[in-house]
Amino acid sequence: MGSPKAAKSMVKQRICRRRFGALLATALVAAVLAVFRLLRPMFIGTVASSQFKTLRPVRDASEPTEPNQAFQETTPAVSEGGTATSVPDQGGKSTGGSGLVQYTKCTPGTGTTICDLSNQRYDICELCGDARTIGHSSTVTYVPQSLTSNGKEWSIPAQSRKSLPWIKKVTVKSLNASQQEPSCTSRHAIPAIVLALGGFTGNIWHDISDVLLPLFLTAHQFDQDVQLLITNNQPWFIKKYSAIFHLITKHKIIDFDTDNQVRCYPHVIVGLRSHRDFGIDPNASPHNYTMMDFRLFVRESYGLPAPEVDIPYRADKDDPERKPRIMLIDRGKTRRFMNAPDVLQGLHWFGFEVVKADPRVDSNNLDEFVRLVDSCDAIMGVHGAGLTNMVFLRSSAVLVHIVPYGIEFMADGFYGAPARNMGLRHVLYSISPDESTLLEKYGWNHTVIKDPEAIRNSGWEKVGEFYMSAQDIVLNMTRFGPSLLKAIEFIM
Repeated sequence: MGSPKAAKSMVKQRICRRRFGALLATALVAAVLAVFRLLRPMFIGTVASSQFKTLRPVRDASEPTEPNQAFQETTPAVSEGGTATSVPDQGGKSTGGSGLVQYTKCTPGTGTTICDLSNQRYDICELCGDARTIGHSSTVTYVPQSLTSNGKEWSIPAQSRKSLPWIKKVTVKSLNASQQEPSCTSRHAIPAIVLALGGFTGNIWHDISDVLLPLFLTAHQFDQDVQLLITNNQPWFIKKYSAIFHLITKHKIIDFDTDNQVRCYPHVIVGLRSHRDFGIDPNASPHNYTMMDFRLFVRESYGLPAPEVDIPYRADKDDPERKPRIMLIDRGKTRRFMNAPDVLQGLHWFGFEVVKADPRVDSNNLDEFVRLVDSCDAIMGVHGAGLTNMVFLRSSAVLVHIVPYGIEFMADGFYGAPARNMGLRHVLYSISPDESTLLEKYGWNHTVIKDPEAIRNSGWEKVGEFYMSAQDIVLNMTRFGPSLLKAIEFIM
């Protein structure tokens, strides 16, 4: 079962069945056409005398011909002074603008406590009623319906990792009767979210786990009718993930730090909700969002095939030569394949078509890269940020997850559970000490090899030093074979 020959035979048998099926289908089509030619004169009179006409559906002129067509070649650029390039209109009626419009998505509370600092991961404030943002001073004020002598103030890290001391903070004030409320220079009838970039962004795992996924959790409920005010703005981040931002909001994105307006909103959220690393707890979400919802949202933002479209190998049933396609993630400095040619040869031997990818380079044009990922039936790589690109795979595609020695304890939480929760198949392979370059460096009797638990108990820095930063992989393709067979079974 675990031999390459068995896997190759399985793929060859599948190809032969497809060839036979294609020949049979061709013969059936030819037979139907022959019968049709014989009977065609009998039908002509019937069709000509029919009183019914075939009607072609009329498409609404405002309807995009392709997913996200209205957003093509646009970026929600943010400029200084609070001005921004408007995200193109989606054809729906905007509720924004000046003047007072009834807002019904939240009801003002009677108390002055509007911030929740109890969560270990994030702090969040929700201002419902009269909220006023003052960007140049990084302040959001709340004017309660009944002003009292008690005012409160909070300093909120406006991202999902409040433990990072360098995350930009926003001051939130609930005014009391003696404090002068700032005068509005612009009024809006839509909700707003104030968030911070920075932190660990620049690594796709953190980009998604710390910002984009929490932003989805916080903003998706508003169905694009929400304005984003971003502090510590990173223009490259907005540009790189512009497709996702386009599906989050149809309004201008405001550079909060340079905004010279006092903007008045009926509903403002400061900070981003987060349940866990790269994950969603549906029971903790007011709208019961799931990781499947998030993956489909991301795919929709890039105009990828609909959820019901099968993985490429199964969808392309008419091609008898089709092989399962796997993307092999190439890492740069650490946790690399030291025998990459052997790994590549082994994948070919097992019957795969291999697409090599270096996400650090290839994802510079993310719109093209996500389509390359979508064209694959599986992604394979060593534990690391590159595996996060599985969010662009189709349902039932496969993640082949190679776990370096000593970090098995974190593998499922970082990638295994997220993959399964997104509707993907997860094949986990933990390497042996013989497949790690650590063995040659330290030997069997060193704590790094004989007692990984002791290193783990020494703290995250030691785990990172030994197992994450100083280890490369020499993959044993014979030992790895059964894992590839499992991936092939999932694909077929």
